[in-house]
Amino acid sequence: MLFDDRRDAGRQLARVLSHLRGQDVVVLGLPRGGVPVAFEVARELDAELDVIVVRKLGVPFQPELGMGAIGEDGVRVINGDVVAAAGVTEAQIADVEGSERVELERRARRFRDDRPRLDLTDRVAVIVDDGIATGSTARVACQIARAHGATRVVLAVPVAPPDWTGRIGPDADELVALHTPHPFWAIGQFYRDFSQTSDDEVVACLARSHAPVGWIE
Repeated sequence: MLFDDRRDAGRQLARVLSHLRGQDVVVLGLPRGGVPVAFEVARELDAELDVIVVRKLGVPFQPELGMGAIGEDGVRVINGDVVAAAGVTEAQIADVEGSERVELERRARRFRDDRPRLDLTDRVAVIVDDGIATGSTARVACQIARAHGATRVVLAVPVAPPDWTGRIGPDADELVALHTPHPFWAIGQFYRDFSQTSDDEVVACLARSHAPVGWIE
């Protein structure tokens, strides 16, 4: 095992991100499992913490095939090649987006307890997850952060497959993974405790990050 749990992974990950301390950083956890990791990173970097909520847009007749993704505040990223190959119309995209946006907004309100999203304009966005498998969600999160105005995007994870950088491509300016073991079957194999992160735990992490100085856990 490489990590006791997500908190341990976050503390280890924070050590290799120390070069970001003092910069205008926002740490963005991918819900749900990435948030406890991100909490520890934000605490060590003395940075603000938020979630980055994304929803995949699936091709209407083949939902598992992603044709794009959406973020908050109307941000949308579309894969034109997939849309063209599948013959998806703008009206169909709008229908899928409408239903996914309802769920995205519900999750964002739930996780933040109705606090507004942190502004990323001209800031360094450090996107954190508990690991990379296919990389599709993390890649979209990088695109969404950029669309929200981040001038630099860092994707940081405790563990990833050996070929993970090729899966992310140029969507992040900096890629950080503590371990890239082989063989790699699943993220959970590298954690002693990889129990599911609940919505309540995400809410608690964000609430603690917004607590006044001197607040006792």
